[in-house]
Amino acid sequence: MRQGLFAMNKENKIVMGVTAFSHLAVHAQMMVFPTLMLLFHHEFDLGLDTLGIMASAGAFMFGVGAIPAGFLEAKLGGRVLLLIYQIGSIIGGLGLILANTPVQMTIGLGILGLASSIYHPAGLTILSRRLTNLSKGMAIHGVAGSVGLALGPLFAGAAAEFGSWRVSYLIWIILQGILVLVTFFMIKRRNKPIEDETKKEIFEIKDKRSIVLYYVMSTALGFSFGGFTTYMPSLFGSQTTGIFALLPETLKAGLFTTLVFTSGIFGQTIGGYVGDRYSRSFLLFWIVILNMPFLFLMGYTSGWSLLISSILLGIVHFLNQPVSNALLAELTPSSHRGIGYGISFFLSFGIGGIAPAVCGWITNQYSIEMVFPFMAISLIPAVIAGWFLMKRKNQTP
Repeated sequence: MRQGLFAMNKENKIVMGVTAFSHLAVHAQMMVFPTLMLLFHHEFDLGLDTLGIMASAGAFMFGVGAIPAGFLEAKLGGRVLLLIYQIGSIIGGLGLILANTPVQMTIGLGILGLASSIYHPAGLTILSRRLTNLSKGMAIHGVAGSVGLALGPLFAGAAAEFGSWRVSYLIWIILQGILVLVTFFMIKRRNKPIEDETKKEIFEIKDKRSIVLYYVMSTALGFSFGGFTTYMPSLFGSQTTGIFALLPETLKAGLFTTLVFTSGIFGQTIGGYVGDRYSRSFLLFWIVILNMPFLFLMGYTSGWSLLISSILLGIVHFLNQPVSNALLAELTPSSHRGIGYGISFFLSFGIGGIAPAVCGWITNQYSIEMVFPFMAISLIPAVIAGWFLMKRKNQTP
């Protein structure tokens, strides 16, 4: 089992490294704006509902390009798509650094989101084709994404307090530039594209209903994730005044968000371990259920109770990523996998990308605390779909 993951040739190790750092950068740069929302709220006199719409622009575009990227992966290969993602992220990041108005920032967020949407179908398809110990491989890849989620808020909060918020985007532009060079010079071109096997195998999927049920779960999880991650830093800034009172609000929002996503690394690791040993549909069903009480607690607690509830949510939520990614690979044929992941990420990040705008309306009409119980309720469709998926696969732990 260990051999399948670690016995790789030099090129495959480079691919693993590039995909891991690319995944880190994707999520780090997408977490910068949510961390700085309180700062923009105070300094630019923008309402949290307006900021939610701006965040939705980036989040929605994060999903829009996923399906085309899935098709293009079969024609162009992962190397070309990785380069497009990396260069596009540099352009979007530069747009945000140079932005002086909300409209310019929204355009920059949209470009960054669209470029980032390319990554997951390409990166996950490459890994699923090369690794035999799939759940553990997905766990390592997922941990890199969680590290990015953890570092993005921390660096953004520190940059805003000790320098300029624009520096928080510059950090990831530099990393993307390095990844462009490594990808271009060290990853070999694919000799020929995958032929029309994709068109043939789309009709060879034996259990299409299970895939539909999986996509319902993916959409609901993406919507919940988009809502609670966008407003969690602002919640920390306003509801943890009694913890480390000397720390500035923005820095505290970034630091506590980093703690939550760091706990997610632990969740990813557990998910990779159990995903190779137990029924993945059974695990995903219970992971969704376990998210709900912690989301409710976040809406009705403050101070240390809020922080502890959030850390537990981080562990539970990120259990799902290696499990769900491996489950989708299990449900789709290899040549169609890029499209399968593309649809999944379009639904979870594209449709889920409207969550920040919806949550902005909830914040404006009620309070920021009410966002989190609402995100718990939004998981009910995933619970129902998960139950039927588990029954269809007739799997038990």
